[in-house]
Amino acid sequence: MKVLVTGGLGFIGSHTCCELLDSNYEVIVVDNLSNSKIDVLDKIEEITGKKVKFYQGNVCDKELLREIFRDNDIEAVIHFAAFKAVGESVKEPLKYYENNLLSTICLCEVMKEFGCRKIVFSSSATVYGSPNKLPIKEDFPLSTTNPYGSTKLMNEQILKDLWISNNDFSIIILRYFNPIGAHKSGLIGENPNGIPNNLMPYIVRVALGELPELSVFGNDYDTPDGTGVRDYIHVVDLAKGHIKAIEKTLKGSGIYYYNLGTGTGYSVLDLVTTFEKVNGVSVKYKIVSRRPGDIGSCYADSSKAFKELGWKAELGIEDMCRDSYNYQLKCNK
Repeated sequence: MKVLVTGGLGFIGSHTCCELLDSNYEVIVVDNLSNSKIDVLDKIEEITGKKVKFYQGNVCDKELLREIFRDNDIEAVIHFAAFKAVGESVKEPLKYYENNLLSTICLCEVMKEFGCRKIVFSSSATVYGSPNKLPIKEDFPLSTTNPYGSTKLMNEQILKDLWISNNDFSIIILRYFNPIGAHKSGLIGENPNGIPNNLMPYIVRVALGELPELSVFGNDYDTPDGTGVRDYIHVVDLAKGHIKAIEKTLKGSGIYYYNLGTGTGYSVLDLVTTFEKVNGVSVKYKIVSRRPGDIGSCYADSSKAFKELGWKAELGIEDMCRDSYNYQLKCNK
C-alpha cells in the first residue's frame, strides 16, 4: 500500500516515515524543505533499509500534487505539511492562514480528482484553547488562543465538511500534545532551521553551548512551579499512532478524532531538571514574561485512542530527554 506523506522530512513526518516503512508500507514524500533538510531522506533510508520516493515542492501547488498522484497509485495520505510555531503565527497570521489552509484545500481537491479517500490529518491540542478542566477529552469545547491553533481548527472543519459532503472518505484527525525526543539511532530528530521555536531543541542547544540561555516564558501560571505545564510525548510513540490511524482508515469510512498524549503534565522546569539529570549537563535559564497565545496547563486523556486504535504512549520523559540530546550530539560530530 502506497502512502503519501506531506511534510515527510520534518520532525514528526520523518519518524512516521520510518514507522510506515518498518510496517511494510510504500512511502512517497512531498516536502518543500522550508523547515527540514534533504539529508533526512538518506537517514530514513539508512534506518529502514528501504527507499523513499521524494518530490520537492509545496503542497499548495496543485499541479505538483497531480503529478504525484498520476505517477503513484496512492491509497492514503498523512498530511503534516504546515507552519507550526505559535509565536510566529501571532506575528504573521496571514502567512499561517494562507499556507496551512490552502495546502489542505489543494490536497483534498486533488485527492478527490484521483479517487483517494483516506487521510490522516496532523492536528493539535491547541484546538482546545484554554480548557476549563483537565485532562482534556476529545469532546471538550473547541476554541483557540493563537492563529496557528485557529488554522488547525479551521482545517478540522474543512475535513468535517468534506466528509459530510462525501461519506466515502475515511478521515482520522490526530490531536497531538507536545512531541519531543528523537529516533533511538540518533540519525533523525528535531533540528529546526535557525533559532528554535520549540522548547526541547532550545534546551539542547543551550546545553551544548550554542545558545547562551533558555528563556522560560512566565513563572506566574497556576501550576506547581508557576511555569507552563504540557503533555510531552515521545515522537516515536506519536509516529506509531499514525500507523494505527492508517489501519483504522482501512476498516471503513467515517471521521474520527483522537488525542495522542501520555496523560501526564510536566512543567518547563520539570523538563529542564530531568534533561540535566539524565544527560549530566547544565542548562542555564532565565524567567521572562509570558508569550502571547500560550496557556498555563494542557495534558491529555488518550483513553479513546487506546480503546479504538489500540495505541498508547510507552516511552517516558527520561527517554525523551536522553534521545533528544543523543541526536544533537550525533549531529555535532
